[in-house]
Order: sequence, then structure tokens, then C-alpha cells
Amino acid sequence: MTDLVTWAELGGSLAAIGGVAYSRHAHPAAYWSTVGLPLSVARLLASYSSTMDACGLTVEPSRWRALAVRATTRREVRPVPPRRGVIRPTTTGLRMRLRLAPGQEPADVAASAERLRHAWGVHAVHVRDIKPGVVELRLVGFDVLRKVRMPRRLDDGPLRIPVALREDATAFVRDYRAVPHELVLGATLSGKSMYLRNLLTGLAAQPVALVGIDCKRGVELAPFVPRLSALATDPDQAAELLPALVKEMEDRYDLIKTRQGIAPGTPEELITSDIWGLPEDERPAPIVLFIDEVAELFLVATRKEEERRDEMVTQLIRLAQLGRAAGIYLEVCGQRFGAELGKGATMLRAQLTGRVCHRVNDEASAKMALGDIAPEAVLAACAIAAELPGLAVVGDTSGGWSRIRTPHLSLADAAAICRATAHLAPDVPALEPFRPYVPPVPVETPGPVATARPVTE
Repeated sequence: MTDLVTWAELGGSLAAIGGVAYSRHAHPAAYWSTVGLPLSVARLLASYSSTMDACGLTVEPSRWRALAVRATTRREVRPVPPRRGVIRPTTTGLRMRLRLAPGQEPADVAASAERLRHAWGVHAVHVRDIKPGVVELRLVGFDVLRKVRMPRRLDDGPLRIPVALREDATAFVRDYRAVPHELVLGATLSGKSMYLRNLLTGLAAQPVALVGIDCKRGVELAPFVPRLSALATDPDQAAELLPALVKEMEDRYDLIKTRQGIAPGTPEELITSDIWGLPEDERPAPIVLFIDEVAELFLVATRKEEERRDEMVTQLIRLAQLGRAAGIYLEVCGQRFGAELGKGATMLRAQLTGRVCHRVNDEASAKMALGDIAPEAVLAACAIAAELPGLAVVGDTSGGWSRIRTPHLSLADAAAICRATAHLAPDVPALEPFRPYVPPVPVETPGPVATARPVTE
């Protein structure tokens, strides 16, 4: 009987260990909430002072504090770590604020992030500057990019689309009013189309005019035609659509200038330099232009095509330079985008503030996207594995960068969203000649309730 009890206890222990190991691999969020969180908090509380000292984040105490310690405890005065705030657990990790000691800066804590990660047994440690003298440590308990789950509370709004998840478990929000134009690069099957799909469906729920240029005969944007205000499926159609957008931009500037030319005594809040300062009843709808495979607009084979290319590039550069104030924004996608495409490519790329780089086939392509704004992000982009489609490195002109991953959205669901929001497409008369044909949705007619039989005499 004793042997049976011993074997039962041993089997129960092995089963518990196996269950914990399985949940850590298959359900990391559940493992973190039940096992990882208590262990990490215990490690942090037990080793906080020693870990900070080992990382070089302690300073000598003030003279008054040293005198008080010697007078009350008569023990050796030790270096002082940054003052720790309240530990706030989350579903993906921990958050904790630190008040820096005199002489410290946020870069000192960021340089020790990898050491803190190992000391406290978490997946990653991210440092964010809150205010002078205060930083926030965001501890991530597991790899949140392996299986993307967007946060429940999303910071959305007009032209603000939560499109992906950052590696620190916060949402990456595409804000067109802060970053008006963006370049999205990625090789085939890298997840570039998924990023575009999430972005387009997020904008579909807002009163925004969506315009597409898809030189792959429209196969990429065709499922979204119920929500598109205009679509060009080859360079010839794009050569007609781009002048219409430039003319619309010029008309909007005339509207803004008319609003500026009001009486001298008008309050300053009624004077504007872009469409967002106009009254709501006078404000034209914003326009977002999606360009898929931008290299197709640059490739030429004849002299006549070269002249057409130069005209289109000039119009794209004008839209990128002047379109923000008129409420026209660019989302340029492609596999490569460098000087080898031809005249004007580098100048156009310089106007695209936001940069998103998915997996690429060579280092030169990553440098095209990130090399001129965040050189250290190039290596991170080259290290993206093919087994993680949708993983990307995002950067901006401030020099900051981070890893993101787009959640999966099936093409059928995206098309259904565009059909359901088709009534939100604003009326832009200049784009009416380019509105794509929307095929009617077939309606399945039910079969006869009863089989007809001939009447017998």
C-alpha cells in the first residue's frame, strides 16, 4: 500500500511538471498568469538592490543619509539604488516606475535591460522615459509576437489605426496626422499584404476616401473594391488618376486660402493652414492613397513610357510634399525602393516619414527602408525569419525603432468588412470617374418547398 501511495505521489508530481511545461509552450499567457508572474515578482523583490548594484545603477548616498545610517544602525553605508515604485502586473508582464538617482539618465537603465531580463527571469525588459528623473520598466513575461493578440484597450481615433502589436505588448498605431506618409517594404510572403489588409480595413470604418493603385492587375486590392473610391490597375490608369489627385489637392489649397482671406478682426482659432482647421461642414474628406508594388510605376521599356514615368513620379513627389495639409496621405508598398528604380525614387523615399520593413531578401533592401533613419535597425530587419510572416521592424525619422507583428486577418473577413462599410465612402467628385465596378453579390434562392405533381383526372 505504501508503494502505491509513493508511486501515485510521484506520478502526480510528474504530471504537474509536465502540465506546467506544456502550458508554458502552448499557452504562455496562462502560464505567465499562474506561474511566471509570482516567480518573477519574488525574484524582483528579493534581488532588487543587489541586481541594481551589479548593473552599476547605484550611487553613493547623500551625506545626511550616510550620517543617519551610521547613527541609527552603526552598519556600513551601502550604495543607493533607484527608488522603486509600485509593481503593476499585467496579462503580459509587469510595469514598474523608477525614480533615478542624481547623476543617472534613462540611457543608463536601457543599457542594463538585458542584464535585468536575465536576473528577473522575463522575456524582455523595455525602458520608457516618463518625465525628467522617472522611467518606466516594462517587463514582458513571454514572446508576445509568436501569437499576436491585440490589447483590449486600443488608442484609436480619426485616422488612428491600431494595426499591429509591438514587442513590448503595446499596440502600434498608424497615425496619419502625425506621420502622414509611409513606406512599407517586404519580400514575397513576408506579411506585407497582411499589414496592408489590416490597415485598409481599419480605415474602412472611418469616413475616409480610399484610393488604390495596384499594378498587378488589381489582384491585391480587388477584394476591397466596395469600399474604394478609386482604383487603377495598370500604369496607364495610374497616369490618369495621379493628375486628378494633384488637381484635387490644388482645389483644397484654394479652399484653405479662401478661408484665410477673412476679415482682419477674425480670432486666430478660425485661421487655418490645413483642412483640419476648417469648419466641419466645409472640411473635405481625407484621402489615403495605397500604392502596391510601387516599382511597377518606375519600370519602363520605351521612350514614351519613360516620359509617362517621369510625369507620375513628379506627381507623387508633389503629393508627398504638399498633400498633408490637403488631407491626402500616401501608403507606398513594394519589395525594393532605391535609386536603381530611376530618377526621383530617392527623392520620393525621403518624403515618406514612416518606415516598415518586413523580411527582405538582402541587406541592401533593409538599408533602403531603415538605413537613413535608424541604422541599427537594419540588422534587426535582416534577422527576421521566414517562419514568422507579419513580423517587421518599424522606424521613424526620430531614430527610434521597434519590432511589430500584424495579427492574422483572412481575406474573406477583410472583404466582408469592406462590403459592410461601403456606405461610409465619402463623395469626392474628382474621383468619381475612377470608381471601380462593384459586382453584385449573388443571392442564393431557396429551392421549392414541395415538388410539383401533375393534376390527375
